[in-house]
Amino acid sequence: MRISEIVERSGVPLATVKYYLREGLLPPGESTGATSARYGEDHVSRLALIRALTDVAGLSVSKTKVVLGLVDSPPADLYTTLGQAVGALPPYIDDDVEDHPRARTAIETLGWIYDPSYPAVAQLERALAAAESVGMPMSDQRLLGYGEHVRAIARIDITQVPSGDAKAAIQYAVLGTALYEPILAALRRLAHQDVSSSELGGRPGGM
Repeated sequence: MRISEIVERSGVPLATVKYYLREGLLPPGESTGATSARYGEDHVSRLALIRALTDVAGLSVSKTKVVLGLVDSPPADLYTTLGQAVGALPPYIDDDVEDHPRARTAIETLGWIYDPSYPAVAQLERALAAAESVGMPMSDQRLLGYGEHVRAIARIDITQVPSGDAKAAIQYAVLGTALYEPILAALRRLAHQDVSSSELGGRPGGM
């Protein structure tokens, strides 16, 4: 198909498609002339993935390129790849500090195995510090409650990773990490509405 057709199929403006091609997020089409190329279904699927990562997951173009690079050419092991994928997800932290006391205390309270250099440790440190700075420090009760349910979610995620194909497993885990976090955030907010409706007597939409 021509580039005008993938624009129509994907709903992505032509200028944006050309930008993705220039930036290397979208692979070039098969050349059919000096100024023309043929594109396929893979390009339509790739555009859908790029839009999901940028529009839904909130990744910048540069971070989207990192995630796509992990999907296209994953490192050898899933553990390392997931660490790199987490580092590409917001919130972005330029962190050279080796010790993260709040995060370390929280993770040790939960009894979880962890790598201190894993990007999520610095992300947790910043989040805990922000909550503390406005007078809402994480209590042990909340931490343990969150930890129990978040670990259950993690177990569901890990058990869904395809087995027998290392590349498929890495692709699934990387994309799942990027694309399911917005779903979890939205579900938590909807759960707040549901619980407050029954506990506080409110009704959605003023009903």
